[in-house]
Amino acid sequence: MRMTRIIVAGCLAAAFAVPAAAQELTGTLKKIKDTGTITIGYRESSVPFSYLDDNQKPVGFAMDICAAIVAAVKGNLKLDKLEVKYNPVTSATRIPLIANGTVDLECGSTTNNVERQKQVSFTNTHFLTASRFVSKKASNIKSIADLAGKTVVSTSGTTNIRQVTEVNAAKGLNINILPAKDHAEAFLMVETDRAVAFVMDDILLASLVAGSKDPKAYVISDDAFSLPEPYGIMLRREDAPFKAVADGATAALYKSPEIVTLYAKWFQSPIPPKNLNLDVPLGAPLKKAFANPTDSGDPAAY
Repeated sequence: MRMTRIIVAGCLAAAFAVPAAAQELTGTLKKIKDTGTITIGYRESSVPFSYLDDNQKPVGFAMDICAAIVAAVKGNLKLDKLEVKYNPVTSATRIPLIANGTVDLECGSTTNNVERQKQVSFTNTHFLTASRFVSKKASNIKSIADLAGKTVVSTSGTTNIRQVTEVNAAKGLNINILPAKDHAEAFLMVETDRAVAFVMDDILLASLVAGSKDPKAYVISDDAFSLPEPYGIMLRREDAPFKAVADGATAALYKSPEIVTLYAKWFQSPIPPKNLNLDVPLGAPLKKAFANPTDSGDPAAY
């Protein structure tokens, strides 16, 4: 029933976009119309945004949002059928795969910032997060300063690894920073004591801790490496017609009561495959972003 309402919201959102059939198609919409397919990029371990369940099926909050966009595209193009293909992406490959046309929508936990907007576009913000670190309580690491001279891991190709690198240099902390291929590998390095801390978006750290063998053994820092930062669904740059459909679909969903239900489904309820509950309330800044949809990559806008 929830997914049905999401799809209905997506179909209604098509009305807010410029009707594709009324003009000559270009870019991604033409590609989708010609092939009858749309390709979704998903993450394998970005709980609860985009990850594989116990049936190896991509699921998550961002995946449900993308379902609304797909429904809007289908309605906009007046297609009887639209095949959805799924392509796994990592932090390192997600931008190149969007830019070269392999993936049409990247549905995950990607930070929208001004630098990335030079390479890709984003639709309206679907989450706000800050960059922090997780460590074992036994390590007794309380602050960023406590990381001095220690080994820290972050995921390759993320804003987080850049942020910890910049702070390390600015404060002369002499941190040994290791790159990991994905979030799961990075957390495993802390779990097995190959690194004392993992720097990542706080919500992703919360999901990894909740899914660990001993959640009580870990603590997420109060210290942050960043202001709250927006997540957005990625799409190709300079493709205004396709972006208009995505923006219309997400704005309609975020302004509807359904977004509260959808948020509760993934952040305040047991989720597959282990029925973990992240228990993360919908905060005031994100409520404001939903009420006034924006694709701004400026943290100060939130």
